[in-house]
Formats: sequence, C-alpha cells, structure tokens
Amino acid sequence: MASPAEKIAANINFGAFGKATELKKRLWFTLGCLIVFRVGTYVPLPGIDPAIFRQIFDTQAAGILGMFNMFAGGALGRMTVFALGIMPYISASIIVQLLTAVSPKLEALKKEGEQGRKKLNQYTRYGTVLLALLQAYGIAVGIEGMRSGAASAVVDPGYFFRITTAITLTGGTMFLMWLGEQITARGVGNGISLVIFAGIVAELPGSLVQTLELGRTGALSTLLILGVLVLAVAVIVFVVYMERAQRRIVVQYPKRQMGTRMVGGQSSHLPMKLNSAGVIPPIFASSLLLLPTTIAGFSAGQDPGGIMTTITALLGHGQPLYIAFYVGLIVFFCFFYTAIVFNPDETADNLKKNGGFVPGIRPGKNTANYLDHVLTRLTVVGAGYLALVCVLPEILISRFSVPFYFGGTSLLIVVSVTMDTIAQVQSHLLAHQYEGLVRKSKLRGRRG
Repeated sequence: MASPAEKIAANINFGAFGKATELKKRLWFTLGCLIVFRVGTYVPLPGIDPAIFRQIFDTQAAGILGMFNMFAGGALGRMTVFALGIMPYISASIIVQLLTAVSPKLEALKKEGEQGRKKLNQYTRYGTVLLALLQAYGIAVGIEGMRSGAASAVVDPGYFFRITTAITLTGGTMFLMWLGEQITARGVGNGISLVIFAGIVAELPGSLVQTLELGRTGALSTLLILGVLVLAVAVIVFVVYMERAQRRIVVQYPKRQMGTRMVGGQSSHLPMKLNSAGVIPPIFASSLLLLPTTIAGFSAGQDPGGIMTTITALLGHGQPLYIAFYVGLIVFFCFFYTAIVFNPDETADNLKKNGGFVPGIRPGKNTANYLDHVLTRLTVVGAGYLALVCVLPEILISRFSVPFYFGGTSLLIVVSVTMDTIAQVQSHLLAHQYEGLVRKSKLRGRRG
C-alpha cells in the first residue's frame, strides 16, 4: 500500500512548475549564478599573452592540466581569473574529512551537530585559502618558465606578477566557493557540484562538433560515431541504475510501554549505497596517474629519450600499465574512502542506543561485523562498476582513436549531479503540493 507521500510524488508533473513560484525563483537564481561563473571563465588573467599560453597549454593537455581544465570549464586553458576553479575547495574538503577520521578533536566536532558542522566548514575555508595560494603561486612560477620559441607566456615576469597572480587566482576560487554556497542556500541543488557540472557540460558541445566534423571529413566512420553515441547512452543508463542501487537492511524496533500506551514495534530499513565513495576514487586515481605525465611533459625537451620520456610512454592514455594502475588505484580509494564515510561500529552503537536491531543479528559487535561484511561485498561490486565506467573511455580513445574525450570521472559527476538536482526539484514540488493540501484542509475545516 503506497503512503500519502508516495501518492503525491507519483502525481507530480511539470505542470506543477507554474504554481510553484518559490521553486521558479530558486531555478532562476541558480541559472544566474552559473551564467556569472561562465562569464568569469573568459576574463583573462593580467600579464598573460593568451595566444602564446594557449599554444603551450595544448602540448600539455593530455596530463593533469587537461583534467583540471575540464573541471574548470576551460578556464585553465584560457588562463582566466577562475583558472584554479573549485578544485582547492574540493581538496580541502577531502583533507578535512580524512583528518576527521584520525583526529579525536575533529571527530568530536563532527558529533556536535550543526555547531560542529559550521566549525568544520570554517576549517575547510581556511584550508581552501591556503591550498589556493600555494597552487596559484606555483602556477605563476610555472607560467614564467613557459616559452614558445623565443616568446614568453608572461609579458612582464617577476615578483609583482607572481604576487598579483596568486591573489587574483585565490580570489577567483574563493568567489566560486561563495557562489556555490549561495546556490546551495538560495537555489536548487548542491552549489559546488553544480559549478563543476557547468564547467564539464560547457566543454561538451565543442567536443561533439569536433567529432562530427571528423566524421564529415571522413577521418572517422559514420558507423563508429553512431556506435559511440549508442554506447554513451547505454553507459549513462547503466550509471543511473548503479548510482541508485542500494542494499536495504531491515531494522526492527521493539514495542515499549509509555504510560498507558504501547509505542514502537515498527520496522524500518538502513540504506547502504552500492557506490558509497561517489566520484572521489576516480578523481584521486586520475590525479595521481596524470601527475608523472605532466612532470614528464614539462621536462621532455631537457631529457629526450630519458626516464621521464619512458614514463610518459608507459603511462599514456590507454596503455596496459596505465589501465592496470588506474583500476588498482580506483579499487584502493573505493575501500579507503568508504571506510572513512561509513563506520559500522558507530552505526551499530546508534542502533543499539535507539533500541533498534537487525532481525537474526545480536545488537552491538555482531551487528557491526554484519554491517562491515555487507559493506565490503557492496564495495567490491561498486569498485568494479567504477573501474569499468572509467576504463571504457580510455579503451575507446586508444584503440579506436576517438577524439571526443569525456572520461568516466566526468560522466559520473554529470550523471550524479543531474540526479541530485532532479531529486531536489521533486522535493520542492512535493513540499508545494503538501502546502496546497494543508490549505485545502484548513478551508474545509472552517466551512465545517
């Protein structure tokens, strides 16, 4: 028997948008913020020669710079004020999460509720500023050494350029962080995720046009292009199915007498996602693998035929060693990050304190062991799913020379953010319909 909430959710349709004025305001606000972000990705950094920098950047696009440029919506390739993107904030968030798992003080803050969460967010902001300053200064120093023939990418190199570049790029990152927080509070969806989503999707039309142009000129066969498009749709469906997959563990609550009434006796479920780690494992794995390639690319001219050139050849996209390391790192980070975000002992203790238990499993340590066993099996399947989705584009690029690079990490981010945003839109519509039902019931009560 469907619950009232499920019945209302089933009746939600796009016609309800016309009446949900609050939701429309939130959607317009979100769209406006994303437009501001896109405009900022075209504001050039002072002191840079854009044409020369682009020539140099194109030679390094296969490394980690290419991945960061994709997340930044092309801002790094154009070296604009948003060149660092939101990645320093993501890195700081992950570092704070890791420290929470090993620091008793931070773990205590996490358990303090809203007040503790605000403090952890403040630490994340401080970490973002520090990481952004370090990365921005490193970029400034690196740009000064970039040359295309006799021409330099920097018009007037020196400490003034380094300091202004570090301040400008850090300010751009902090503005994007603030913009993301505003979207989360006053718009629809997770603001930080939507900023990354907008950056990835913005590069999509250009890549599609490039692929279709190669098909028109005969460089790629029409059959291959159609096959890639069908495969892309199939992979998206597969990702949606796997991201929604979860194991529901039944939790029973015993009946208790409170005064003259018997309460409790209800059963609930504990949802455990198949992919608890999200997109963190592919991001970490890609970053670690592309870092040697990037360093080798910068030093290739200084050491032709040396060890760095060999590393570049072995760890190139689609190479067997690259794929083996990629899969291994994804599996490792899946287990590592899942162990951080989900603590079976803590979950078992919370169930025990609230009087809940898993049928057939004794509360306490036995429940923790059972949850750990289930989580391990789920993570094995989840790690295999992530590895498959991330390796498939690499094989297409290396074996079939498909120029359209839309990696597994990008696909996972786009699909996950889309699903989360749609879920939030549905929740707003559901709340709006609830309000309408409440108003109707009040009117009926007054008439009665």
